[in-house]
Amino acid sequence: MFFFPSAEHPYSHLIDTLQDGRIKFFNLQKLNDPRYDKLPLSIRVLLEAAIRNCDGFYTKEEDVQNILDWQQQQNKAEVPFSPARVLLQDFTGIPAMVDLAAMRDAVAKHGMDPNLVNPKCPTDLIVDHSLQIDYSKWCVSLKNQEMELTRNKERLQFFKWCSKAFKNVNVVPPDVGAVHQVNLEYLSRVIQVRDGFIYPDSVVGTDSHTTMINGLGILGWGVGGIESEAVMLGQPVSLTLPQVVGCKLVGTINPLTTSIDIVLGITKHLRQAGIAGKFVEFFGPGVSQLSAPDRTTIANMCPEYNATVSFFPVDQVTLKHFKKTNFTQEKLELLESYMKAVKLLRSYEDPSEDPEYSEVIEINLSSMAPYVSGPKRPQDRVAVSSMKEDFQSCSRLSRRYIVGFKGFHISKEKQDILVPFLHCGQEYQLAHGSVVIAAVISCTNNCNPSVMLTAGLLAKKAVEAGLVVKPYIRTSLAPGSGMVTHYLNTSGVLPYFSQLGFEVIGYGCATCVGNTAPLPETVVDAIKQGDLVACGVLSGNRHFEGRLCDCVRANYLASPPLVVAYALAGTVGIDFEKEPLGVTSEGKEVYLCDIWPSREEVQQTEEDTVISSIFKDLRGRMEQGNTFWNNIECPDSVVFPWDHKSTYIRSPSFFIHIISSIENAHVLLFLGDKVTTDHISPAGSIARVSAAAKYLLSKRLTPREFNSYGARRGNDAVMTRGTFASIKLQNRFIGKPGPKTWHIPSGQTLDVFEAAERYQRDGIPLIILAGKDYGSGNSRDWVAKGPYLLGVRAVIAESFEKLHKNQLVGMGIMPLQFLPDQNADSLELSGKERFTITLPDSLSPRQQLTVKISEGKSFFVTALFDTEMDIIFFRHGGHLRYVARTLL
Repeated sequence: MFFFPSAEHPYSHLIDTLQDGRIKFFNLQKLNDPRYDKLPLSIRVLLEAAIRNCDGFYTKEEDVQNILDWQQQQNKAEVPFSPARVLLQDFTGIPAMVDLAAMRDAVAKHGMDPNLVNPKCPTDLIVDHSLQIDYSKWCVSLKNQEMELTRNKERLQFFKWCSKAFKNVNVVPPDVGAVHQVNLEYLSRVIQVRDGFIYPDSVVGTDSHTTMINGLGILGWGVGGIESEAVMLGQPVSLTLPQVVGCKLVGTINPLTTSIDIVLGITKHLRQAGIAGKFVEFFGPGVSQLSAPDRTTIANMCPEYNATVSFFPVDQVTLKHFKKTNFTQEKLELLESYMKAVKLLRSYEDPSEDPEYSEVIEINLSSMAPYVSGPKRPQDRVAVSSMKEDFQSCSRLSRRYIVGFKGFHISKEKQDILVPFLHCGQEYQLAHGSVVIAAVISCTNNCNPSVMLTAGLLAKKAVEAGLVVKPYIRTSLAPGSGMVTHYLNTSGVLPYFSQLGFEVIGYGCATCVGNTAPLPETVVDAIKQGDLVACGVLSGNRHFEGRLCDCVRANYLASPPLVVAYALAGTVGIDFEKEPLGVTSEGKEVYLCDIWPSREEVQQTEEDTVISSIFKDLRGRMEQGNTFWNNIECPDSVVFPWDHKSTYIRSPSFFIHIISSIENAHVLLFLGDKVTTDHISPAGSIARVSAAAKYLLSKRLTPREFNSYGARRGNDAVMTRGTFASIKLQNRFIGKPGPKTWHIPSGQTLDVFEAAERYQRDGIPLIILAGKDYGSGNSRDWVAKGPYLLGVRAVIAESFEKLHKNQLVGMGIMPLQFLPDQNADSLELSGKERFTITLPDSLSPRQQLTVKISEGKSFFVTALFDTEMDIIFFRHGGHLRYVARTLL
């Protein structure tokens, strides 16, 4: 979002210029406040946004001072944050854009210009989630090809209309890339320049991987659908000024340690540190050893250690990365000049630049050792340095490893057995620990390009040193995507993979799911003859005993380069530090350290080949689009022409209700503790006996065509019927799990939607009674939209998850909290009463309200409005109706 400053702007005296006066910016150093230099850089981004957007309404001077006084106000003050842009994926993008289209309808019906309704904050919508699923079904089921095409076409027509009808909306078409990758590789800007003003890039997104962007020095995190819509419409995100944990990286990375080892090691440290809900900001000399992809991978792991963001301030490594992307030299120079001017550019080797943090966690990178997992379960990690000893322990009849999860119950006299066999006319020997399967796979946690390049460079050096992989070992290379094959080929390492026997086998799941080609019969016979514990080594994510091949009992997950190393060694029973990988035809011993590529070599290759290739490819796809998208026709109209036959996209009725006092409300649901968003919001497949299924059947759809709630988020009729449709919902009215409730006037047990529909038909408002932690779990837009459309006007609970509480306010539902030490049971509420809640003309934050019940009793509750803005939004019926009524 951007607020254009005028002469009356309270901080206009901070405006400075760059490039001979052509570019303006708020120079925060002009504050002349020593507190600024001590702020974490992530907080400086919050401060700049508050100063730039200080309009006296959404953002006030008091908010600016609270952020500047971060050391005293952290974890106390509520502050607004106006990000530079919003990121949507199509599952959450459909309901957001449907709401805006419906808002245009409401404005047009009142005789106003519907062109007034546009996102104020630039919004990027990436079509990736639902479409990828549909196309995979396409490939599998040719019979349903026409149906799938029709289904996708309907949604894509709407998206294309949005891209033309709305200002500030950029739709990235299907088949370009996943939302987080497009955000990293194409949309990331670090700085924004609009109408002659420059300011830091920042983003909130509805994708859980949004936090990856912090690895590039761009502040961003994930939010729910309602919050994202509010930001799109010009409203800031409200957050408690966060504590910032400084994560100091020191030490030198072990040469054998890969990027994945580092990422998982840092994740483990942070998970143990207890940093839930806090910002993490990295500093220290060790940060400079991490490449830009390393940093984004660490930032992506935020959900694993419950941080809000993991922020890596921009440094020379970041600038070097952007030289290989879509940044021109002119933009790079402007970026560097601006970041220096506002002290957002870091030199990690200079401790004098270190800000003050809430607390500091120090992690020594030299302690990050390479690991493998096995031999039977992925959670059993083994340090590579201990691999030989650990496998021998697994083989012996020790008490620790007797059969169980690691042991193999090999008697002492059979532990050193060697079984000779012939393969292609040459004699070889197998022993316990011999490698017979070696699969390099680029999937899930091994998609970071650096580990695949490390494996490729290792293969190159092995071939150049004269090493070979024994021909009976079943080797394979599954790149995961054509892009991986492309950069392996461009970097020149693919031929060396081939020379070691690692040929590209395709782009689907193979070894992990047991789709390994059969082992040579002589190998299988040798394994059975000696009852050998033969081994498979792969860089995938599944390796349970016997999964790769029924005669391969020990399987290890390893990084791609270690798969190559163990294939060269031919055994897992090797100490890489003391024993050679192999011997050349000239009799020279070659150790792993002799051919392992340095991090500098890997990072240089990555920047020169991978990054540049990815951006060149992505730019081409963005510019060209695809034939399917380019050929889609969409309406040329200001308001969307809704198809009333559509079961995917409908105009919702969010703008027809007026917020007022609640009189004689019935209880729709009487719930207990820990009601999650999974209980409230539709997710997953649509059950055949659900209210949503009945609706779809009435539209002449077969169960096979139901699809999921996620795919139908643009249809309020489906989503409302799915609200509280969880089979695990515990409603005290019913006494057993299920999506049922008691319709009090008739005494009947009905589906939740059917009961709500009857109440609405009779003009009876509804409330929900609940216990502790109401609304915990993942954020979803329909956790508030659904209850609102069911007719729920208030939720009275012992406590709320904060994000869900904000969502309720955003839709015009009152979040009311029982007073301390009170709940439905202590107040002897049965849920059968009728409730009246009167709103005073003057409502203040956290005000106590009186709830009167039909038996003549009453009790007090706290209205959980944290700010005056919450009350304004609520009075207007939530964010969407507030904006619509402001326009009117």
